[in-house]
Amino acid sequence: MADDYERGRRDGLRLALSVLAAEEAKWAALLGESSSWRINSTREVRHKTLQVAQSRVQTLLKRLSPKEDGKINQELAAALDQVGL
Repeated sequence: MADDYERGRRDGLRLALSVLAAEEAKWAALLGESSSWRINSTREVRHKTLQVAQSRVQTLLKRLSPKEDGKINQELAAALDQVGL
């Protein structure tokens, strides 16, 4: 049962990574598009915040992943490739 719980936690983190990646892509497309410096500044802050959040979730996911003789878990590698990390 503990293994199922841990797998569920990792799945939740992968979902969070994919949501953050989608939001980050949305804000990246809007950077510098406005004629207002305030809006551009706000967009840059949001974009950077999403990048930091992705990094933190990725770190947590790595900590929760089972340790396998120094190799990255195939399940984790596929999820990270999917979100472009």
